Amino acid sequence: MTAPFVSASKLHLGSAYYPEHWPESHWPEDIRLMRAAGFTVARVGEFAWSSLEPAAGDFHLDWLERVIGLLADAGIDTVLGTPTAGPPAWLTQQVPDMLAVDEYGRRAQHGNRCHYCVTSPDFHAAVERIVGAMARRFGANPHVIGWQFDNEYHTVCYCDRCRQRFQDFLRARYESLEALNQRWSTAYWSQTYSAWEQIPLPVGPHNPGLMLEFKHFITHSYRQFQKLQLDALKPDLPAGVWTTHNFMRWYDGYDHYSMSADLDIAAWDWYEGMGHHDYLSTGALHDLVRGFKQRNFWLIETQPGNINWKPVNPILNRGETRAMAWHAVAHGADAILYWQWRSALGGQEQYHGTLVNQAGKPRPFYAEAAELGRDFQAVSPLLAGSEIHASVAMLNDYDSLWSIQWQPHHSDFDYVAHFTHYYRPLAALNVAVDILSANGLSGGADLSAYRLVIAPALVIQDPATVDALRKYVAAGGHLVLTVRCGMKDPYNALLPQYQPGSLAEIAGVEVEEYYALLEPVPVQGDGFDGASRLWAERLTLTGSPEARVIARFGKSNGWLDGQAAITVNSYGKGLVYTVGAYLNEEAQQELLARVLGAASVATLSTPPGVEVRTREQPGQPPVSIVINHTAAARTVSLPWASRDHLSGAALAPEFELAGYGVMVLTPMEKE
Repeated sequence: MTAPFVSASKLHLGSAYYPEHWPESHWPEDIRLMRAAGFTVARVGEFAWSSLEPAAGDFHLDWLERVIGLLADAGIDTVLGTPTAGPPAWLTQQVPDMLAVDEYGRRAQHGNRCHYCVTSPDFHAAVERIVGAMARRFGANPHVIGWQFDNEYHTVCYCDRCRQRFQDFLRARYESLEALNQRWSTAYWSQTYSAWEQIPLPVGPHNPGLMLEFKHFITHSYRQFQKLQLDALKPDLPAGVWTTHNFMRWYDGYDHYSMSADLDIAAWDWYEGMGHHDYLSTGALHDLVRGFKQRNFWLIETQPGNINWKPVNPILNRGETRAMAWHAVAHGADAILYWQWRSALGGQEQYHGTLVNQAGKPRPFYAEAAELGRDFQAVSPLLAGSEIHASVAMLNDYDSLWSIQWQPHHSDFDYVAHFTHYYRPLAALNVAVDILSANGLSGGADLSAYRLVIAPALVIQDPATVDALRKYVAAGGHLVLTVRCGMKDPYNALLPQYQPGSLAEIAGVEVEEYYALLEPVPVQGDGFDGASRLWAERLTLTGSPEARVIARFGKSNGWLDGQAAITVNSYGKGLVYTVGAYLNEEAQQELLARVLGAASVATLSTPPGVEVRTREQPGQPPVSIVINHTAAARTVSLPWASRDHLSGAALAPEFELAGYGVMVLTPMEKE
């Protein structure tokens, strides 16, 4: 894992603040309340373009400098957002074709956000102008610690310009139409192209190769747009001032690893909406974002109680949001920022949760945020600069996600749900996980630090990834291949051999056939009985003397009866498991516990709903964050006596943790 980023000198707490919504006379009271709650950072400016540049080239930046100064006087740092997600009306009026066109040919209307065409040269020129002006004014300001580019990239444009740019992108990638036609199998349905100009933007189901390349083009276009802003900003930034973007959960619009490559840290926006979070699944979201840069991240937006866009928008339970904040910190967050500080009188998000209401008075949730402020003040010196050390890696691949999304073969087979199905048993045993890019292995990513690597539904197979996994296992690593691994090449075409493709050598097994299931199929294994739902793969050993079957399918459709469902093979110094079943929850937990044990991965059993995670830094004792994600008290047993740095209490190995309680522990020194 890379070294922690230099900005991690403290745990930050704050919110998004929009001073342009309010008279300047309101600002001092807002900032006083922020300081009273223990806030150390505010995110400002991300939608303020019309206030910063009310006419082309007419910059009004003094008000923003005054806000940054008032925040600094209160000990609050600023993260500045480039305001490009909200282009002003004067710009969209002057350049109407900078508004995005949807797949039905309808041009976006002014008044929303991210409604621009990401390839528009006129929009790019305006972006360079506003970002450059902000950089020159605020880049060297010692109270601006970081910059966020835009806001939640998500718009896909289908205008004629984007179609031409896509064709140019393909020309550069393939060099010849002959190569493209061959890779995409365009003889199928007479799709063969004789001119680049014939290639469309895919609307709805289309050629698998075309659809995958369009996602690559979207990723490329947004990365170039982000790089344009970075280039305008960087010359004015001193060392240590970082850049980021606020990503969204498992959003499937582009490859987030590629989008993060030019950033200093990754950040994301966590909203639960209806219901309550399930920490066994939401931990994967934090680990995913931490994996974008393989370093700590910022939770740069999260809900202060409730949101406003679901059918029902309930507030989270008292204490639940504090527990969720600590859940993020336990998975590598160095900052928690709420969206937003104060309710605007107008606009599209009037009912969204805030810390103070439209009158500027604290809402009930403010007290919970202030409690978190006291938490951070107490333990920030202990946690600053610490990071997560994981012994298990899971490989995530956006190409595989898209491939399954377009051709699930079973309407209920979902890439993210299947990925999380492997994550949950690890989380239940408090095992730290790094979620790495499978494509990143082709860049020489080092797997040697991990005792176990899991590749869930790695449909797309890249030769460099195969080589990296082969070397990892040969050196002693343990690898789990799941259903749907090794079906397609990097162009989304079927491989000309059985699954798992080139990984068959180390797996010692091939997939004779795959089956989308209407009903669960029994699975009997060494020490467990379960069932496969949604999907099953009939495995056959390929002759490796070390390969053996550890589970078989029971009686079902005749094709699967008695056939191998799960195998394990020794290769070099390591092991490869091939799981041809989509197991039920209990059997999945039993299987993963067995795999973890064989790989000598340390686990920790805790009561249901209780999470224990560790952050470490060189030369310091490990810090364990213990969180009760339920409303009822739980009795927790740890292997050691400890001290809670939130309460100051000394704890025996067994102790009680209140509902939604949090403790930050270090081992008690032996006398």
